[in-house]
Amino acid sequence: QVLLVESGGGLVQAGGSLRLSCAASGSIFSINAMYWYRQAPGKQRELVAVITSGGITNYADSVKGRFTISRDNAKNTVYLQMNSLKPEDTAVYYCKFSRLNGAPEYWGQGTQVTVSS
Repeated sequence: QVLLVESGGGLVQAGGSLRLSCAASGSIFSINAMYWYRQAPGKQRELVAVITSGGITNYADSVKGRFTISRDNAKNTVYLQMNSLKPEDTAVYYCKFSRLNGAPEYWGQGTQVTVSS
């Protein structure tokens, strides 16, 4: 069974930085894009960043210029470098791997990020 294991969350002051990681615990084939989502209390889950298999990235407007998504295909790992954090970035962050040819996607269990003012 494949699991996505996230790490790197925690408590940080506003203006600080965190780096999230999400690694597959088993063998995954045909990985396509990798994503980071977040969900704040009382709000819907929102897309934060995505990186395609070709390395093209896209970001939510709220994090552009502050967050950077990257991936290591050899390690089946995606990262999210978060700089200049704001209290409104507080949320549970989830990673997702999509796969080719309609194969099931995988989700991580979530990691809490809390930014204090």
